[in-house]
Amino acid sequence: MRITDLLSKESIKLNLSSKTKPEVIDEMVDLVNASGNLNNKDEYKEAILAREELSTTAVGEGIAIPHAKTKAVKKACLGAGVTKEGIDYEAFDGSLSNLFFMIAAPDGANNTHLEVLSRLSTILMDEEFKNSLIDAKSVDEFLELIDKKETEKFPEEQKEEVVEDNSKAQDIQKDSKYPEVLAVTACPTGIAHTFMAAESLNNKGAEKGITVKVETNGSGGVKNALTKEEIEHAKCIIVAADKKVEMNRFDGKKVIITKVADGIHKADELLDRAVKGDAPIYHADSTANDSEESANEEESLGRKFYKDLMNGVSHMLPFVVGGGILIAIAFLLDDYSINPANFGKNTPMAAFFKTVGEQAFGFMLPILAGYIAMSIADRPGLAVGFVGGVIAKDGYTFNNVMDFANSNPVSSGFLGALLAGFVAGYLVLLLKKIFSKLPASLEGIKPVLLYPVFGILLMAIFMMAVNPIMGAINTGLNNFLSSMSGSSQILLGAILAAMMAVDMGGPFNKAAYVFGTAQLTVANAGPEQFAIMAAVMIGGMVPPLAIALATTLFKDKFTESERKSGIVNYVMGLSFITEGAIPFAAGDPARVIPSCVVGSAIAGALSMAFGCGSRAPHGGIFILPVITNPLMYFVALVIGSIVGAVILGLLKSKKAN
Repeated sequence: MRITDLLSKESIKLNLSSKTKPEVIDEMVDLVNASGNLNNKDEYKEAILAREELSTTAVGEGIAIPHAKTKAVKKACLGAGVTKEGIDYEAFDGSLSNLFFMIAAPDGANNTHLEVLSRLSTILMDEEFKNSLIDAKSVDEFLELIDKKETEKFPEEQKEEVVEDNSKAQDIQKDSKYPEVLAVTACPTGIAHTFMAAESLNNKGAEKGITVKVETNGSGGVKNALTKEEIEHAKCIIVAADKKVEMNRFDGKKVIITKVADGIHKADELLDRAVKGDAPIYHADSTANDSEESANEEESLGRKFYKDLMNGVSHMLPFVVGGGILIAIAFLLDDYSINPANFGKNTPMAAFFKTVGEQAFGFMLPILAGYIAMSIADRPGLAVGFVGGVIAKDGYTFNNVMDFANSNPVSSGFLGALLAGFVAGYLVLLLKKIFSKLPASLEGIKPVLLYPVFGILLMAIFMMAVNPIMGAINTGLNNFLSSMSGSSQILLGAILAAMMAVDMGGPFNKAAYVFGTAQLTVANAGPEQFAIMAAVMIGGMVPPLAIALATTLFKDKFTESERKSGIVNYVMGLSFITEGAIPFAAGDPARVIPSCVVGSAIAGALSMAFGCGSRAPHGGIFILPVITNPLMYFVALVIGSIVGAVILGLLKSKKAN
């Protein structure tokens, strides 16, 4: 489908009267409506606005391509508009937009809007052509320029029209419904990085004229799943993930395996590689003799460790957050004066919430170990890792089992569960190799009998042997933290809080958060452990709040879209959702990240200095009543946020109006 087929003279205007983004959207919707291809103009406009809420459709360099796919459209069409003065359409590069193309695609159309987006982005990359459209003297000249450029850029279409009945042409048309490049994005929490990487790949694909489909493995499950037919026809698949995703379906295909951050920041490079086929063939059988060289890209030991760890952490977090907040509610509902030693369970309602919360929170270590093992050895590793995590949590040793009544188990805690997860995964891989020599007729009993029986038995023996060692290390670490005071404790709070702001959901952030939550699992956790959790949480709250304050205090240094997002960041920051700061950090990392790190570090240090502590691993400002010294905790949060906002405001330059 050609661009000129979608444009009518009635839907082109060479002298837009609009001065602002809302005005130009209204004017462009009117142009699209003039084509007679809309069922409902208002509904179509709502779809356009909904798309703009996700991210601006201004692609920079003076071009904006708003688009929507909705049942309000009867037939695919385009509107086009020009303004010599330029309009602030909130482009990422800060430029004013002079040339507008608004795409209307009917619901159910086979990615018509994406195909048109790709084609428009391709031909508009020619600076001379773009300027010729802006300077066109008439609608007829505007259409002629597009037709000429499109014919020049896509000459093969002329041949397809001449040989319409030719079988080769039919095959081309048949395959064109499949995306050229497929991608899968996933991050440990599945909240922000997952969808930012997907958006970046989609946007870059549209700019480069590459049809892309991205499957997101987010917190709500798999969305936009890749089909068997799409995988079969794809030139290459990009897997930008920091946790385990289903890979066996890509057997025999060219696959680029990378981290989710590359999907955000290196989408251009990844798509170029994918189109060229610059990727190794992936083989589902990872135990094949030469699979390391021919199937997968070289992956460092550190990268492999991180992916397996994050698979455990991502599955653990819902139990930590859900259970932790229920425990916090129990403290809110209880009466401390009844029995301080039983705080949280002194009243029936409080006891209910604390019991449920403790049960959920208690799954933290087994889930962590189980899903680390599953990441390494697939499903057979889950049960073995889970059991290892339980033994680490309960601290059982051979002495406990032999003389249970006269022994006191010492939990090996987070470190023990971590070890259990990795040992369980590689233990199951070893069992797979050993049992691979058995007759093929026994293949069916391996996952349901051999792996769980031998795996759990060997795991139990190993953990009971190492639990005393890991328990001693865990106890020593906790004693060290308890002995910290004064400046050393304040420094620890600053470091942990700063780590929360360094990558806002990435490895440093997760390391700090997991360290903080692990302190809450310590037997007889006290003020020292609660203080660490409070510092970690305040460090994660500051970045969104600092950005929100900066957009309020320094309005002339942010676009209209950024100022709107800033308001949302007030809520996200107060709710301890650090990821709200990511779009700002991705757009201007050199200014945003240092500002947030300094603000978080100050807040974390003050939280420690004021003796604040949190018994809950999440909840932000909403659990303030159960935080030790809540007033000063709020003061620390305000100071850190203001410092971060002021630094950011001073570093950023004014936006062009």
